Amino acid sequence: MIAIILASVFWGTTGTAATLLPTTVSPLATGAATMSIGGALLALSAPRESLKVFRGGRATWRWLVPGAVGVVAYPLAFYSSMSLAGVAIGNVVSLGTAPLFAALLEQLLDPRDRHRPTTPRWRLSAAVAIAGIALLAAFGHGESAGTHASNVPLGVGLGAVAGFAYALYSYTAARLIGEGWSSRGTVSAQFAIGGIALLPILMTTGGPLLDGGVADSTPLTDLFGTPPSLLVVAYLATVPMFAAYILFGRGLRTVPASRATTVTLLEPLVATLLAVGLVGERLTVFGWTGMLLVFGGVTAVVTEKHVTPASPHIRLNETSSPGSTHDSPVA
Repeated sequence: MIAIILASVFWGTTGTAATLLPTTVSPLATGAATMSIGGALLALSAPRESLKVFRGGRATWRWLVPGAVGVVAYPLAFYSSMSLAGVAIGNVVSLGTAPLFAALLEQLLDPRDRHRPTTPRWRLSAAVAIAGIALLAAFGHGESAGTHASNVPLGVGLGAVAGFAYALYSYTAARLIGEGWSSRGTVSAQFAIGGIALLPILMTTGGPLLDGGVADSTPLTDLFGTPPSLLVVAYLATVPMFAAYILFGRGLRTVPASRATTVTLLEPLVATLLAVGLVGERLTVFGWTGMLLVFGGVTAVVTEKHVTPASPHIRLNETSSPGSTHDSPVA
């Protein structure tokens, strides 16, 4: 349990850490750099398992490709969402919509028909979460000392895109794991493809990462100044990206997936507290109400019996081969 809590806390620091980057660094560059480096580290952590998945043939690649698309889209939409809507709202929308999209993907694409989200509780939970997202988009952000929150509705929309991308690579990983591939090899293969695909975007937009610059004025930057951009990216790639995924995988060896999924709701809570306390963001009463509605709706979804929504975070702990006893799908 401690490993999962630590992973959730690490994930919750991404938005606050990104505010330390100079204003000249675009969210596209941040996302591309973080996922490229972190994806490479994940791939290198399980090279043999990854190669087995790559050699799996057409049946494997039909899930690898859309999963890699999700890996590419997620960081670009996630960091753009936080840039436009603020750290708190961007995190809550991105992570709060992922379980809902995951359940919909299961309904539409899973031929085993095990997780159809048709129960009254699921429909009510989804409606509550969507209402919370609408409140956040329309009335959520107040005057903020730490972020311009220049376009909250667009940021919320991109947060939903990030949530769908998260659900997409979670669902496709679960399908591959269900076919007998190891979780570590599956995720490493997906992230390797996604990291390579992001390199052109990094090369196009990443120039400011090498230059000096000044970050937006926040309580955090006023206290510590603007650290080197490469140091911030190194933190994002190695701690919230690489180390947190490893910790989460280790935690799932002893913690049931349903409990782990609920514990990861600490991530947007941590992100919100850091955004308010260290970045200087301010939410309206409607914003806090929207937050509570999203948390409540998602908690009801992930704790419902017979519904196993894909978590935004993947198991990386066990290994297996097709035809053998394999680890359970995405938490």
